[in-house]
Amino acid sequence: MMTSYDIVVVGGGPGGYVAALHAAELGKRTALVEPDFLGGTCLNRGCIPSKTLLKHAEIIESIEKAKNWGIETGEMTLSFDKMKKRKNDVIERLRGGIAFLLKQGKIDVYNGFGSVKEGGRVAVKTESGEETIQAAKVIVATGSTPAVPPIPGLDLVRFDTSDTIFDIPEIPKSVVIIGGGVIGVEFACIFASLKSKVTIVEAADRIVPTEDAEAAKLLTKALKKKGVAVQTKAKVQSVREENGIKIVTCVDAKEKEFEVEADTLLVSTGRRPNVSAAGELNLDMNGPFIAVNERMETSSPNVYAVGDVIGGWQLAHAASAEGVVAANNAAGVPDVIDYKVMPRCIYTLPEIAGVGLTEDEAKAQGIDVRVEKFDFAGSGKALAAGEPEGFTKIIYEAKYGEIIGVVMAGPHVTEMISEASAFMYLEGTVDEAAKMIHPHPTISETFFEAAVHAVNKLKKQA
Repeated sequence: MMTSYDIVVVGGGPGGYVAALHAAELGKRTALVEPDFLGGTCLNRGCIPSKTLLKHAEIIESIEKAKNWGIETGEMTLSFDKMKKRKNDVIERLRGGIAFLLKQGKIDVYNGFGSVKEGGRVAVKTESGEETIQAAKVIVATGSTPAVPPIPGLDLVRFDTSDTIFDIPEIPKSVVIIGGGVIGVEFACIFASLKSKVTIVEAADRIVPTEDAEAAKLLTKALKKKGVAVQTKAKVQSVREENGIKIVTCVDAKEKEFEVEADTLLVSTGRRPNVSAAGELNLDMNGPFIAVNERMETSSPNVYAVGDVIGGWQLAHAASAEGVVAANNAAGVPDVIDYKVMPRCIYTLPEIAGVGLTEDEAKAQGIDVRVEKFDFAGSGKALAAGEPEGFTKIIYEAKYGEIIGVVMAGPHVTEMISEASAFMYLEGTVDEAAKMIHPHPTISETFFEAAVHAVNKLKKQA
């Protein structure tokens, strides 16, 4: 007798487990299929372990900075084993939390590889064999894995991706990071604080090329100050290994060849979707990703898809939002996704956070935009904290002053961006932001200061 469910979710990451919990809350009999640990990439090999180590990096930097403030300690020693243990403790505690929530929701968890068949059947392959369960509706949330580019020689070299880098036995003396996107720059910060010699190789003309240009410039300056070598407009030609040393051959913008070498090589050149679980359904695709509409429906009736497997933002919080929309529609509650207010966060030191349109995007859409920037150098709290590098930038449309985008760079901005998100979600204006009383001294009042400056300029123009 085949066990039947209203909704079966394939994949236990932030898209999948949130969808399953929401479906259960709506009173649906729900199952979750996951071959690995609960929490997906985000919890086990992504956001959570990297943020834990980035906190360690922040503490190391704070201790070094404190020497100039008259706070002196003895020689600093680093135990990489203890750092990794703390990272694992954090992961295990959060894994336990997800398992507890799923149990509370009376969700059956199948530990195995799920394959979606025609007619809503889901085959679950485990070490002991295979069983099939029946679903009225299926949500595919199988995520993504690191994409490894076809670099000549890479298959003959021992290299790491973001999946394996957390398992390295000791702090490397030197690291070459291929790819200066979000993942690459976060690891550059971690290794620089651990006193590794770090080199970033990025093909674009700047690091984090998808983010605000001024924010990228600020981060580049900070990384160089930490001793990180940043090679932009650099195309990797080949990789080889000699006596355990990885040698990366590149060409610069002028086609001149140069080499960088290190004892650890990290490849962080994006991610590719895990689409094999839905392979038999012949779903419509959007490039390498599963194509969905705004209800998260695929081209196959009663099959939904969310998260990295559908492309787009490829962020944990985007996957969770999509999971809720998919669960609602699968449960018969009409819902559509709204991507307008999607925060973007980079947890480097300094951090970068953004929401809404960048200045360039707004101009490309033909919007009459104004931009106001307030530097942290004018913030009492930032100066007192010894963190004056950074800014808050508000992008607003000229006619009504509606805030359509915000970029922040500097300390704690990943925590602060939600204020900007709230303003945009409620269609707030710079005028309203300039009237909202902020506590002083705080770094968050830089948002208020930028708004005040914007309003003063608008008054002068009027």
